[in-house]
Amino acid sequence: MTSDLLRLVTAGSVDDGKSTLVGRLLYDTKSVLSDQIDAVLRSSEERGLDNPDLSLLVDGLRAEREQGITIDVAYRYFATAKRTFVLADTPGHVHYLRNTVTGASTADHAVLLTDARKGVLPQTRRHLAVMAMLGVPGITLAVNKLDLVDFDQDTFTKVKDEFVAHARSLGFREDQITTVPLSALAGDNVVTRSEHTPWYDGPTLLEHLETVQPDDRGCDVGLRMPVQYVLRDGGNDYRAYAGQVAAGQVRPGDEVVVLPAGTRSTVTEVGTPDGPVEQAGVGQPVSLTLADDLPVSRGDLIAAADRVPELASAVTATVCWLAEEPLEPGARVLLKHGTRTTKCMVSGLAARFDEQELVLEREPERLELNDIGQVRLEVADALPFDDYTDCVATGAFLLIDPNGGNTLAAGQVGDTLSAVTGDG
Repeated sequence: MTSDLLRLVTAGSVDDGKSTLVGRLLYDTKSVLSDQIDAVLRSSEERGLDNPDLSLLVDGLRAEREQGITIDVAYRYFATAKRTFVLADTPGHVHYLRNTVTGASTADHAVLLTDARKGVLPQTRRHLAVMAMLGVPGITLAVNKLDLVDFDQDTFTKVKDEFVAHARSLGFREDQITTVPLSALAGDNVVTRSEHTPWYDGPTLLEHLETVQPDDRGCDVGLRMPVQYVLRDGGNDYRAYAGQVAAGQVRPGDEVVVLPAGTRSTVTEVGTPDGPVEQAGVGQPVSLTLADDLPVSRGDLIAAADRVPELASAVTATVCWLAEEPLEPGARVLLKHGTRTTKCMVSGLAARFDEQELVLEREPERLELNDIGQVRLEVADALPFDDYTDCVATGAFLLIDPNGGNTLAAGQVGDTLSAVTGDG
């Protein structure tokens, strides 16, 4: 039995046809309004195209439409009789890898595209490494544009074997990898089976996605709720702590600890926008009322009293560097963890990951744009970190430019690279 909701991310190199594939999924599942179709038909006609350009259903930014590329992460929703999908279509250009990281960070499954004529490219390998580092539970390779090679089986098999071998090297199991031959432009094997691939007896892309079973991706640590707001009503002496449940569950009567102070109390009420409930879980916005009057503020973490994360002022972490300016030891940045932001220094660079050769370069001088590496961090305020493999929500963080406020890196507490390289 599958979950009702599947979060997808699509990625691949420029011109592999990601947006066309997404547009085809939307169109063939009848998830597009008639006025959107009319707009696509008009735009396609203005550009002198014989057939409607379904990528325009996804590429919403004006700059994207004019350049014919995807720049931002475009989120789309569609549904079949079997399940609902939330899909993030991410950029293919190497300079927008940060957007791919964003889209993949919450995905249950990834669909990577490659042009049948080009095979597995360096950007394909880079995206695979990102999916492995982020712990995306499953990968589907869509070998696209098979119509341009006359639906040749040998071409598909060659690309498939190379991709599977590389994915296995990154730690994906055989049962986590699926490959589908298709043509997004014509719709072959996207939603309906193609008569052009009699040699393929597997499912269409949509048939496969309807059966994918989402994974928990590491959240078995008990309650974790970063406090976003403190709610007060002076007249009634009311105080509650609002936020989104990041991990675990919470019920009235649960004993909790507030970090970093370490004070303990008991939950007396779990409030929601629809009123009090007997239980709330991951993703739900709640307001927690406690039995004791504690000094709780925004940025604190409310956690299960029997599963308390350790406070740390120095951690080893894996980061994907997303800024043009290289990262060097000694850099001073801001670290955002949950709802708390604190000063941070990069005290050392332990390793840089070569995503093409799957090896670690020890003690590099710097990390360049899109480099993935292991760093040593020192934070001004001790934070309640979980290892990323134990809890995605409280094991992830951002490094931010203290001057301009731009995101510099996406990071994970712990050594997620060892599983990828087999090192250590």
